[in-house]
Amino acid sequence: MEHVLNVVLIEPEIPQNTGNIARSCAATGARLHLVEPMGFRIDDKKLKRAGLDYWDKLNITFYDSTEDFFEKNKGGKFYYFTTKAEQAHTDIEYPNNCFLVFGKETKGLPEELLKENHDSCVRLPMRGIIRSLNLSNAVAVGIYEVLRQWDYPELSLKGQLHNSTW
Repeated sequence: MEHVLNVVLIEPEIPQNTGNIARSCAATGARLHLVEPMGFRIDDKKLKRAGLDYWDKLNITFYDSTEDFFEKNKGGKFYYFTTKAEQAHTDIEYPNNCFLVFGKETKGLPEELLKENHDSCVRLPMRGIIRSLNLSNAVAVGIYEVLRQWDYPELSLKGQLHNSTW
């Protein structure tokens, strides 16, 4: 059975974060969904620099708006990552073809969306003196928790040494 993991960025603002997330998605086989408006153009050199040699290995879909995204992905199982959630990201058993949804760097996900989906909101535990993690770090933690639960399907756990003397 093919495992499918979807990463959704709603209105990302910082090209380097999106580039790093694209690289994580390419490395793990996760599908990336980018929802407009974005704070950059997709041809931004900062974006491509963060994941330049991985863009051809990326499964990416673009949406005109949040409404467009949800309309085209009806029936999906969505998990909303937010600092406002009461349950940890590790408290969930993630099903195949789930969507990990992340908001923009400065504001996170819209309050209304979080209220409507309270039971599907998750947070990454952290010390209370810190507001949040960097978006690309939070996405990587989310991706790898899902893949850990799925026993890392289709991923190699063997080291791939490039130009190594080992």
